[in-house]
Amino acid sequence: MAIILRLDRVMADRKMSLNELAEKVGISNVNLSKIKTGKVSGVRFTTLDGICKALDCQPGDILEYQEDE
Repeated sequence: MAIILRLDRVMADRKMSLNELAEKVGISNVNLSKIKTGKVSGVRFTTLDGICKALDCQPGDILEYQEDE
């Protein structure tokens, strides 16, 4: 897949735990963990909005495009 999720890196920079972020965003730890590890095929804009608000970041800080080889 050409889209890489960098949520773990942004969370580490902000020193925020998975549990804390899940609570702030209003989603389950399991769903947030799947996003963090890239084991999802899509992310709702409302979820992305909540993550960006909680982490004070831009979507481009979390999502990265790498061309397939």
